[in-house]
Amino acid sequence: MTTIENLDELLKYLKLPFIRENHIHLADVAAREAWSHQAYLLALVQGEASLRRDRSIQRRIQAAHFPVIKTLEQYSFSWPKKINRLQIQNLFHLNFLKNKSNVIFLGGVGLGKTHLASAIGYAACLKGVSVLFTTAIDVVNSLSTAQASGRLQIELKRYLKPELLILDELGYLPIDKHGADLLFQIISHRYEQGSLLITSNRAFIDWPTIFNNDSTLTSAILDRLLHHAEVILIEGKSYRMKDQIES
Repeated sequence: MTTIENLDELLKYLKLPFIRENHIHLADVAAREAWSHQAYLLALVQGEASLRRDRSIQRRIQAAHFPVIKTLEQYSFSWPKKINRLQIQNLFHLNFLKNKSNVIFLGGVGLGKTHLASAIGYAACLKGVSVLFTTAIDVVNSLSTAQASGRLQIELKRYLKPELLILDELGYLPIDKHGADLLFQIISHRYEQGSLLITSNRAFIDWPTIFNNDSTLTSAILDRLLHHAEVILIEGKSYRMKDQIES
């Protein structure tokens, strides 16, 4: 085995794909441009680190299960009748994650709550944060199924592990007493341990109707959610009805 072949096998064993694929090319560049040994090594290590960073970001994005990748730049702030643009832009600094506090978007349908939630989650992934995007109903259904098969604790960990859990569409469908109890477990366990981002089409005063008209449980949920939370209110007509409204 030649020296190059031996080096190739060692780099493969060490799982250094960038260095394995580029060390010969960069050696030619280094010789041509009279790089120092340190400069050549730095180029190899920087390339390897960059590749590893990019792959890590892609893994986090895939694990987040975003319905669609969205960004803040794609959001149309001119459409809602009422929206605090500066407040939303500040959320993208992600300081709420450091404080393990929550974010709640309230507003009617078609105002971009899911868009903004996805965009915040995507921005968090780019910064190395673990994220999971799901709907409130999907959480209830998956926990109910897991409980029926004796896997509740395992399934709970799925929703407790991410640094940011995004619960979309809370309030679009009613949740029965059993489902509300399961959802409360998520909210209770994440309290001051990990951030929640929730979107809802219901004002807080109407939340008891989401949770089977259980005012006591609703109060317990809101108490934990709002203790450390930023609430963003968006008002206006549905963007999906934009063409009909303007015609």
